[in-house]
Amino acid sequence: MIVKNKNNELRLTRVYEAPVKAVWEAWTDPAQAAQWWGPRGFTITTHSKDLRPGGQWNYTMHGPDGVDYPNNTKYLEVEEYKKLVYDHGGNEDQPPLFQVTVLFSEKNGKTTMDMTMTMPSPEATETVKGIIKKASGNSTWDRLAEFLEKEATGKERFVINRSFEAPLEKMFEMWSNPAHIAKWTAPTGFDMEFIRTDVRPGGTNFYCMSGNGIKMYGRTQYVEISKPNHIIYTQQFTDEKENLSRHPMAPTWPATMLTRVEFTPEGDNQTRVTVTWECYGDTTAEELATFIQARGGMTQGWTGSFDKLEEYLPTV
Repeated sequence: MIVKNKNNELRLTRVYEAPVKAVWEAWTDPAQAAQWWGPRGFTITTHSKDLRPGGQWNYTMHGPDGVDYPNNTKYLEVEEYKKLVYDHGGNEDQPPLFQVTVLFSEKNGKTTMDMTMTMPSPEATETVKGIIKKASGNSTWDRLAEFLEKEATGKERFVINRSFEAPLEKMFEMWSNPAHIAKWTAPTGFDMEFIRTDVRPGGTNFYCMSGNGIKMYGRTQYVEISKPNHIIYTQQFTDEKENLSRHPMAPTWPATMLTRVEFTPEGDNQTRVTVTWECYGDTTAEELATFIQARGGMTQGWTGSFDKLEEYLPTV
């Protein structure tokens, strides 16, 4: 979720596990930007780029539905490794939609990206906010995290973020108390029931998700719990007797997944949740390929669960 700063501004902050030089180059090198720029399912073709005040980045964004979106970004300020200011969303047929200011700063090997989008009016702010949500625009910054991770370690990971209007302790409770987890975790159209729970490092949960005439059993094992900062666990599909099995609709899905959930306060009553997913243990090339190709579906699945959590929070 992108939050309002002023009536005509939207602000987004992310922290990346990478030095500022790597983040800056991922932004400014067209070959690297082509690996992550845009929402999931989108690709880009750069026609020209002149990274200096007064210079322009001309590119076409290709949507998953086959529609092309010409873009002409005009740079207003460029301070290497520190700051970018540019007009965004303009092309030959329309003026820029808004102005973007991006600040980059490094601490302890991590880079904070602080972005502010300034619109011409509060009404335009609401319009752009809706466009970003509909296009899953926030997944752009998740894709950047995945790209930086792969560049640094070679690992393939899936990342998704969401900010929730709830304090840190409450959000941790939503993810650590099975009574709450059962209310929002299951995919849209499914219900979740815990058969056994043991929420502690080394403990396991055994559950069933049912819906649309399908029953899916699964098991989570907690690797690490650090209240209220993060939870790490593995996840496997099983049969009704808790024997290891496969995803009922994706037989080449990895047998074991590792999930890391991080909770970051963003004020007294707002918490950012970052979920990182990766294959765990012995993984075949076919399973890894299935995981990589399924990122779009994973985004939809987690988005549906996050939407349910957002609806559930005010009732607790």
